[in-house]
Amino acid sequence: MKVSRSKGIKALSPLLVFVGVYLVSSILANDFYKIPVASAFIIAAIYALSTTKGKLSERINVFSKGAGNRNVLLMIWIFAMAGAFANTAKEIGAVESTVNLAVGILPGNLIFAGLFLASCLVSMAMGTSVGTIVALVPIASGIAAETGSSIPLVTAIVAGGAFFGDNLSFISDTTIAATNSQGCRMKDKFKANLGIAAPAAVITLVIYILLGSSVSAAPQTSTVSWVFSLPYLLVILLSILGMNVLGVLSLGLLSNAAIGFAYGKFSWSGFLSSMGNGIGSMGELITVTLLAGGLLEIIRYNGGLDYIIERLTSRVKGKAGAESSIAALVSLVNVCTANNTIAIITTGDIARDISERYGISPKRSASILDTFSCIVQSILPYGAQMLMAGALAGIPVISVISHMYYPFILAGMAVLSILYGWIKAPRQAD
Repeated sequence: MKVSRSKGIKALSPLLVFVGVYLVSSILANDFYKIPVASAFIIAAIYALSTTKGKLSERINVFSKGAGNRNVLLMIWIFAMAGAFANTAKEIGAVESTVNLAVGILPGNLIFAGLFLASCLVSMAMGTSVGTIVALVPIASGIAAETGSSIPLVTAIVAGGAFFGDNLSFISDTTIAATNSQGCRMKDKFKANLGIAAPAAVITLVIYILLGSSVSAAPQTSTVSWVFSLPYLLVILLSILGMNVLGVLSLGLLSNAAIGFAYGKFSWSGFLSSMGNGIGSMGELITVTLLAGGLLEIIRYNGGLDYIIERLTSRVKGKAGAESSIAALVSLVNVCTANNTIAIITTGDIARDISERYGISPKRSASILDTFSCIVQSILPYGAQMLMAGALAGIPVISVISHMYYPFILAGMAVLSILYGWIKAPRQAD
């Protein structure tokens, strides 16, 4: 759909208002961790509703449609269940026991590298960054407290590894969306992706080995109890086996309840109270998710996504330019949707058309779509994964993003592969 420059900029302006309010307020406060993301979203939402044409009731309906999107509601279900599971696991001693187990297995100087490798492997097996973050962030936070390490750093380590698997896993929804939209086989896209992601992961791993060289694990203060570690081990195992994340969290919650009742950690009312407190701790996260969903739907309704797509595809020249346009297209749409899978689906047909015109292989275009959408998703302060990571660790999300090494290294590798064509095989036509 053709969208004029003035209309397109106006459609995208709510997102600019959000970024402006958050950044300016943080600078004025001299503290990027002090300003709640929800407050900036409220102001941007009010602005978006006030500048959209039509009856107020119609504008509210558009906003509500976005907030009530099935993907948004699914994330809220996951947030609520994750909060209930995390809090009840903490109260029965599951986190402490699992942390002692991990600290006992890994030498202190390899804690960071071990966490990153574990996150990469779990996310590869699970195919979901959200599930990996839910399973590993509480453990990572406990390890940080036990070893005196930075909680934002260890949280970022897990989140970075989670996106490694999200980008490469055969069962990841982003992989499925990218390969289906470009008409290529998963194994071909995997090979094309691996040439970019593997070097980035190795560099990141070396950084974590160096950062962890001065870390020494604190001596265990209590004996490891395998019984209390079972809920987290169960969650990780079921996730690796491919169970739906809500099913995993439900069984994890039931295991917390069973162990808590059996060992006198909970009364019935105490268990319900613990669940409620855990769900309540996700309140801001749920609010931000609803506001983001509504705001981004307003942007789409006013033609913001159409404007981005039209502008980026109008001046493509040469293979490198075509690849750059695909990368920029999926990245900007991801910023406007805060969902990497939706961004790939939205731009997939256009990316395929560009690829066919300029002789880019389907596996290469699928790799670009998946890689750049995951990069952007991993550094969005209002993306579901980073909000979840910050909430589970009990820290501001911006403090996590500032320690995200892997996505930025991956971005550098991906840009180099476009500018210099250093990965030749994936760029050749099949």
